[in-house]
Amino acid sequence: MKSQPCFHCGTPCDDQRITIEEKSFCCFGCKTVYEILSENDMTCYYDFENNPGAIPVEIQGKYDYLENESIVSKLIEFEDDDFQIVTLYIPHIHCSSCIWVLENLQRLNQHVISSQVNFPKKTIRLHYNSKESSLKEMVILLSSIGYEPYISLEDTEHKTKAVDRTIYYKLGIAGFAFGNIMFLSFPEYFEVSEFWLEKYKYVFRWLMLFFSLPVVFYAASDYFVSAYKGLKSKLLNIDVPIALGISVLFIRSSAEVIFDVGTGFFDSLSGLVFFLLLGKFFQHKTYNFLSFERDYKSYFPIAVTRIKNKKEENIEIYDVQKGDRLLIRNQELIPTDGILISSSTYIDYSFVTGESKPVQKHSGDKIFAGGKQLQGAVEMEVLASVSQSYLTQLWTNDVFNKENRSSFQSLTDGISKYFTIAVISIAVLATAFWIFFDPSKALSVFTAVLIIACPCAIALAAPFTLGNMLRIFGKNKFYLKNAQVIEQLSKIDMAVFDKTGTITSNLENEVLYEGNELTIEQKSALKSLLRNSNHPLSRKIYDQVLDAETVSITNFQEILGKGVQAEVNEKSIKAGSSSFVNSKESALNFDTSVHVSFEDEYTGKFTVKNSYRKGVEKVFDSLEEDYDIAILSGDNEGEKEYLQTILPENTQMYFNQKPEDKLSYIKTHQEKGKQLLMVGDGLNDSGALAQSNVGIAISEDINVFSPACDAILDARKFNKIPKFLQLSKQSIKVIRQAFLLSLVYNLVGLYFAVTGQLSPVIAAILMPLSSISIVVFTTITTNLISKKIK
Repeated sequence: MKSQPCFHCGTPCDDQRITIEEKSFCCFGCKTVYEILSENDMTCYYDFENNPGAIPVEIQGKYDYLENESIVSKLIEFEDDDFQIVTLYIPHIHCSSCIWVLENLQRLNQHVISSQVNFPKKTIRLHYNSKESSLKEMVILLSSIGYEPYISLEDTEHKTKAVDRTIYYKLGIAGFAFGNIMFLSFPEYFEVSEFWLEKYKYVFRWLMLFFSLPVVFYAASDYFVSAYKGLKSKLLNIDVPIALGISVLFIRSSAEVIFDVGTGFFDSLSGLVFFLLLGKFFQHKTYNFLSFERDYKSYFPIAVTRIKNKKEENIEIYDVQKGDRLLIRNQELIPTDGILISSSTYIDYSFVTGESKPVQKHSGDKIFAGGKQLQGAVEMEVLASVSQSYLTQLWTNDVFNKENRSSFQSLTDGISKYFTIAVISIAVLATAFWIFFDPSKALSVFTAVLIIACPCAIALAAPFTLGNMLRIFGKNKFYLKNAQVIEQLSKIDMAVFDKTGTITSNLENEVLYEGNELTIEQKSALKSLLRNSNHPLSRKIYDQVLDAETVSITNFQEILGKGVQAEVNEKSIKAGSSSFVNSKESALNFDTSVHVSFEDEYTGKFTVKNSYRKGVEKVFDSLEEDYDIAILSGDNEGEKEYLQTILPENTQMYFNQKPEDKLSYIKTHQEKGKQLLMVGDGLNDSGALAQSNVGIAISEDINVFSPACDAILDARKFNKIPKFLQLSKQSIKVIRQAFLLSLVYNLVGLYFAVTGQLSPVIAAILMPLSSISIVVFTTITTNLISKKIK
């Protein structure tokens, strides 16, 4: 018998198949996805896959304006000869099913290279082949499967999207209904027998039912939607018992009013929803505050070189304005969109696209923020001011995130699932008990159990603790990529440091020259060579020693761990290690030096007297007790003896380390079970930073940025590293304490609910209060422990 292809994925299979609605599927997963698409009226997914050229009638011509290149250019985030990247706002993203569909768009259209969903912001970042497709086709594709993007003038001006105020409306409606229902319930509460009240009590009951309708069907809708989606995906999330409790209260109360057997529990119902929303509102406001404060303060402490009146000056990256002329050195990040002024160059856009192939650009071409300059120094004219949100997006791009799932997230997911099963079981058993012993309490007990015992507080412990710590670290100029880095920092048992630019400062070094006297032409050539390099030693010599005009150079090359070379007026020049410039007479010299040769003839060396950062000795003394320590330096052993006097006795020290040597060292110790912290300057350490469990890049005054690092530390806060590590460990303790507090609360609450001593409305008040108490506890505790940072 010839096998048929799976209706969803097209895979031929001779095994036993799953059939639904006369459609066959190769596995349960494909069947589940089909059901999700079908239930959400998205079966045009399959029509589009089979007929990719077809455009639904309802959107024909709607997006013709996207054929206008001037409009498209304002929407496009990145553009090259072969592909484009655009971020679109899609308000209909609401669950994990949406994410799955949107991140598998390449199955619908082969011209889609990749798609990444940002669920909190409801955006999708599309990377597609612009030669074979267009932005219009991408928008039509999204609209065809039920995810129509919202495109407005704001998108072309790159303004912030309007704030979603739904929570305000729902909270207002629930509060209004709760107040009125309580007012209408007074005659029932006090059993007033006054004639007019007795005559119109049925009207009051129907009014209470009327007021409860928007509460249940609008204000509480998120709980029902979330519970429904969870159940359809065969998951028991924390909203299932809440939705069940609201449903039971509403159905029972409505039945009492309709059949004229009682007043119902509309006051408890509206109070429950109001207090649940109030708790959610408080959580949102608190977390948004923490996120906003971090986003606002966690700018990368990097500078950029601006050329003004033929003079070079280092300025803060956010002082860059449209029309400025910038100097971008080798391996520097292009901080903003602009026009290339220099003749030509190669740019690495892998930070943006994930594609490592360098792109050649010529004078007059547009170059985009996020690219890394690969061929010497170039000049560019700025087209727009620097976007902090764009730089942050580069740093947190999923392409560069390490595969380390948070253990607290896994724990919370597991607790939520089994906790929900346990709560529903307890509610059913307790209700069954009271039906036999006191039926009047049965409904109240059932609802109170469902409401009071909720793992919401447990789910809040980790994000609020780590979120507040991110804010605190940011205030102290220690900028972490995400909250998970804190958890990784708490597990570190070995710390590895680079030397030059990491434990030494680039600002206070003394530079001396030894060798043949340099001519004006040689000084000019050397300064022009070093102008292209971003190495701390090159920058030091360039800024402080050489007093000469710069000239144009050709064939520039920077060989990591060795040096730089180029041609000036067709004459070769090299600067770097003694072996790199073929220096025989200096082979045994152990100073930290930059050697120079012209036309392969050794000329002399610049000796740099390193100035170590303040408090470096105290830092290592603090780390000695809890961590293994190692120094990996690309320099020679010139300062080994001095380092032995300031570092702990058991510190491992390795010199003349190439980038691949550092990477190999990290891998070797990880294979032995070590959790490594790598601290470097982000230049020759990118491989080691990426390989380590946590990589911290020290930033001083240079525009070097790598997504490989997990954190950026302002060099002036180097002496705080031991305290940052200590706070990370204490943060994990705070989370565990919050878990315990939440568990105690739930056990106590369950006792009173099961024994019938807790009414639903009191449970509704206590439930959000438990969540708020966890937020308050974690926030206050983390603020208290952070006072150790001075």
